[in-house]
Amino acid sequence: MGRDIAESSAEGMDFWKQAERASRLPLREIYWEGDEAAMGDTRALQPALTVVNLNLWREMSRLVFPLGAAGHSLGEFSALAAAGALDPATVLKLTALRGHLMAEADSEGRGGMAALLKVDESRAAEIVAEVLAEIPELLLIANYNTPTQFVVSGGKGAVALACKKAKARGGRGIELKVSGAFHSPMMREAAVEFAVALRKAHWMKPRFPVYCNLRGRAAHDVESLKENLLAQMTSPVRWTETIRSQYADGARRWLELGPKSLLGRMVEACLGGPATQGESIRCDFVGDLAGVMSFLSGRTGAGD
Repeated sequence: MGRDIAESSAEGMDFWKQAERASRLPLREIYWEGDEAAMGDTRALQPALTVVNLNLWREMSRLVFPLGAAGHSLGEFSALAAAGALDPATVLKLTALRGHLMAEADSEGRGGMAALLKVDESRAAEIVAEVLAEIPELLLIANYNTPTQFVVSGGKGAVALACKKAKARGGRGIELKVSGAFHSPMMREAAVEFAVALRKAHWMKPRFPVYCNLRGRAAHDVESLKENLLAQMTSPVRWTETIRSQYADGARRWLELGPKSLLGRMVEACLGGPATQGESIRCDFVGDLAGVMSFLSGRTGAGD
């Protein structure tokens, strides 16, 4: 979780300290010393993941200038910081607040989420419709990750039933270790309170576009970025559309920053396999200081 890159500079360590003040949690103790009971708490996870992303971008931004940026759910805040639409200190405060509000939104643990794998969008929609007909609970598609990977969000009973129905259709359903039904109306109360902080934040014109979760398209101005983020907490993450929009705008190489490589593996699936049609698609992952140095040493020139 970014310890090596934080300890390599005073600025990198300062991001952790800022996040700890904002979250009122000992984040370095939790993630660097291995407090597994606390690691999954969204109040700690959201600011900690954001710190890792910001520190990696701080190193990479010296030599790369992207066509645009995007982040999956929480990662959209890091993308906004990378583009300069929000400064890092503001983003750390916002993600710490977001984590607390989302945890408090379902303090009784009524909601959950599950990944539905190896089902297409029509089958995922059928599963949701069937569950809603059988159980009087909320359920909807919260993440459109790839054309065959979706995440549903809603009441725990509905989520569990959706997993069973996915398996019955030859797919898979995996319940996720999350503390609520994120990207659903169950987050509405949290979203209303969070909107106050978003509107008060100092926004700046982005240096490059951010492809927002709400519509999966590039936003180039402050009002569009703000509008998209205001609706993000209760709306689906349209990741497939995000990758397709980037591709349509000329992207052929993606760089993923963070403690784990997850999104890069989705790119070709989102695009329907253009690499198999003779077009070169490349995804690089950088997750630590060694990865930064390896990436930079592997650059061959301005064409990269």
